[in-house]
Order: sequence, then C-alpha cells, then structure tokens
Amino acid sequence: MTGGTVGVGIIGAGNISDTYLENLSSFPDVTVHVVGDILEDRAKAQADKYGVAASGGVDAVLSHPDVEIVVNLTIPASHVEISSAAIAAGKNVWSEKPIGVDRESAKALIEQADAAGLRVGIAPDTVLGPGLQSAKRAIARGDIGRPLFAQTSFQWQGPEIFHPNPGFLYARGGGPLLDMGPYYVSALVHLFGPVAAVAALGLRSSETRQVQVGELAGTDFPIEIPTTVSVLTQFEQGGQAQSLYSTDSALKRHGVVEINGTEGTLVIPDPNTFGGRIYITRPMTEVVVPPAPTVQDVVEVEQEGVLVGRGLGLLDMARAIREGRPHVASGELGYHVLDTLLAIEESAERGAFVPVESTVAGVGSVPAGFDPLARTV
Repeated sequence: MTGGTVGVGIIGAGNISDTYLENLSSFPDVTVHVVGDILEDRAKAQADKYGVAASGGVDAVLSHPDVEIVVNLTIPASHVEISSAAIAAGKNVWSEKPIGVDRESAKALIEQADAAGLRVGIAPDTVLGPGLQSAKRAIARGDIGRPLFAQTSFQWQGPEIFHPNPGFLYARGGGPLLDMGPYYVSALVHLFGPVAAVAALGLRSSETRQVQVGELAGTDFPIEIPTTVSVLTQFEQGGQAQSLYSTDSALKRHGVVEINGTEGTLVIPDPNTFGGRIYITRPMTEVVVPPAPTVQDVVEVEQEGVLVGRGLGLLDMARAIREGRPHVASGELGYHVLDTLLAIEESAERGAFVPVESTVAGVGSVPAGFDPLARTV
C-alpha cells in the first residue's frame, strides 16, 4: 500500500497486548485489522474487547492482505522466529524487546529484512516519549555542560509477586538484565551514543522461585539467569555509566537515571515510562558546614510533547514508511542493545571487560512537535 492508514496485525494476545491495543486504537494513522495467538480463543477475546475485525492463529495475521506491520508480542525466545515469518510473508515487523536472545539469529533477521526491503523496529519505545526526548534536547542544548557519566538502578524483589506465570522472565532471554535492561541501555545509548565495552558481576540468589499469585500460586520454577547484575559501561564517545539490575532487593527502587555533566546533574524519568519530572541540580556555590542543611539550586526542565504509551515506536515507523524516512527505534539499534546486554552476561561469567562489537550510527530523535493523536497519512 502507498497511502492511507497503515494496517497492523498483532501476534501475541497476552498481558502486554492490552496496552498496545488500547493505544494503537487511539492513533489515527494506524488501523489494527487482526489479532492472532496460538490460543485462538484468547486472540478472539482481545479482538472483541478492542473492536478489531478479525482474529485467529498466527497465520491469520501473516496472511491478512491489509497488514503492513506485524506487532510481535510473543515471549523473547520466540521473537526471531515470529519476526522472520512475518518478513517472509512480506510484512514489516515491530517487535517487543529484545530483538532476540542470541546474536546470530538477530543479525540474520536484520539481513533478511534488508534483503526483502522491509523494516524491523524494536522496543522499547519509551525512549521516544516526551520524557527522555526532552532530556535529550536539554543535553544537546548544553544544559549540563559536557555529559560525563550516568548512574542507573533497577532493583526490587521480582515479578513473581504479581505475574501469574513468571517463569519465562527468569529463563534465558529474561531476568532483570534482559527483561529490564533494554529500557536502561536504550536510554543510555540515546543519550551517550553507542557502547564500546562493558564489565559486570552477576549472582543468582537461588536456584528456584515460587509463583505468588494466580492459578499457579505455590508452584516452583527454575532460575536460569543471574538475578543481580552490576555493570560498568564505556561509551564510544567517552562517557561512562554504572548500573544495577536486581530482583533480589527488598528495597524497591525503579527508574533511577541520573546524567552527571560538567555543569550539573540531570535527573530523568523512569525509562520504563514515557514521561515524568525532569530536573537539573546545579553545583553548590558555597561550602555548607553541618548541621546546616545543604542547599542546591534545582532547575525544572519542561517536558515537551504529547504523552501517550506503548505503540509510539510503531507509529513512528508507520509514518516513516509513508514518508520514506528512517524510523527511530530501528532493528540496528535493537541489535546493538542486545549485543550490549549479551556482552554484559559474558563479562559477568568471565570477570573481565568485554568489547561490544556492534555499533549504531546517528541515533535518531523525535521532534518536539510529534503528535501521536494527529492524522498525518
């Protein structure tokens, strides 16, 4: 198709499909035509809930003539398989993160799409929200001088306290690093550029965990990955970061991202959200002797843009298809993030710095005037 709304089909009708269906149905530039799942009753229930015309199995999406972009919401271990099938069917792909669970198949997927003249887009698209994009513009303006290093933290006790079937989150391709790391690494790459090398330590607090809620409550499941990972990151352009990813902490501390520059520290919203408070703390101008309280100037940074939710990256890709321009959350960017995460795993196993072989050029941005709720195609 060359004009009109961009047709979308969704494969995977699990928990995350709700937020995608809710948001995509509010974007005038896209139309969801079909929902597919290996459990066809579940696909039909989601299609009926959101007024989607058709539902069925995976083939119902791949064979639908009006679908230009397949949204891949399957589990990480199935991402490449489903994305590859969509490309083979002549469809562009927007995939939940990560792009895959190993370098070889992920790289082959990008090569397959390039050969077919099709696009691959990879979540997270939170980095395209007004929060991080406004922070990115603040850094580009020089609001904190030259960015030097970042600190990030994601820590809590784990998703088994709310998820009815959390085993896949502790399987290969999951865990706090592969499940939540894409949000933080993607944010850092947007702000500092590509990663050059990483060093990490990892630990596993137990060999099994137990489901806490739902029909499987009380059931044990195995732990295949480290549940705490501490990371040092070196960026190609010279910046550094230190990060913590843990599901072994009784203290819940999510979304900590602080960018320290020569003229101040920029605090940005949780990278698993699309927006929030952004502010800069300036260096002290006088010495404060305890017990007098430390007083530092805090400058609020305006958040520019329309706040929506998941599906924003797919919308940018849909508009890019119509406009003939690159989309921001590209497969190449998704591959670099995966490559970085796997290098972190390897470093934790080897106890040494590991170079990140891939790179990505010209990490794009969303303009301040980007309005998901406007009709543009």
